[in-house]
Amino acid sequence: MNIRSLTRGDGVVIGAAVLLFIASFLDTFDCAGTRCDDVPNAWDNGALLLGVYLAGVIGAALIVLSHLLPRPPKVLGIELGHIGMIAAVLTAWTALGAVFDPSGSFDMGEFSLDAGTGLILGLIAALVLAAGAIGGQLVPALKAPLLGTPSPAAPPSPYGGHPQGGYGYPGAQAPGQQQPYPGHSAQQGVPGATPPGGTPGGAPEFAPFWFAVPVARPLYPEDGSPTPIAELAPGTWYLAVDQRGQALVAQTQDGRRGVLQDTTGIQRG
Repeated sequence: MNIRSLTRGDGVVIGAAVLLFIASFLDTFDCAGTRCDDVPNAWDNGALLLGVYLAGVIGAALIVLSHLLPRPPKVLGIELGHIGMIAAVLTAWTALGAVFDPSGSFDMGEFSLDAGTGLILGLIAALVLAAGAIGGQLVPALKAPLLGTPSPAAPPSPYGGHPQGGYGYPGAQAPGQQQPYPGHSAQQGVPGATPPGGTPGGAPEFAPFWFAVPVARPLYPEDGSPTPIAELAPGTWYLAVDQRGQALVAQTQDGRRGVLQDTTGIQRG
């Protein structure tokens, strides 16, 4: 799991789920009558608890989990995030009905029942939850990383323990290793890297460069297999050795090569 893969939309979803859980302990009814001493909360009503409060919390958990896991599992072919979005929308719909008719079909006689603090706060939280779940897929501002884009940091180098930079950091060189800036061959820069195709005059069509990803992203095999072979982590520089349309062929610090399909927001070295 990588917490940096969470988005601002996930932050809204998490906040709404916490508010929804708190609302479940508050009064369901605003009772006016002669015997309103013991006002129930959602935990005294199984249908309300399962249909609104717990459904919303579980839906939020599925949405967040789908972004934390590199490859979240599917249920009946449906991704966890989509199931969470459906649960969030149904939670808001059910909460709206509960607020308009808190007593349901019961005849309360001398009692006058209105929606209590728990139902009203639950409706607000459910609406925010649904907005965060849907907006996180559609609104660019909510798609941004929750913790911001980390700058490439300085983890220990696998090629000799340099004081700064990660794998392939443009400002540092390993012993006996040259950096493949534009104009240099990829064979000079990284052992095992093959140079891209060139023109008859010798000028390469693609110049290898170092890059870093803003959030963790999977690296897929070059043969098109859907199972990732590695995960590129933020804060580390990787070498791009070729380009396939919008995708990049990247090489990791242990020499593995694969296709980075999502290149949005990468930082070039």
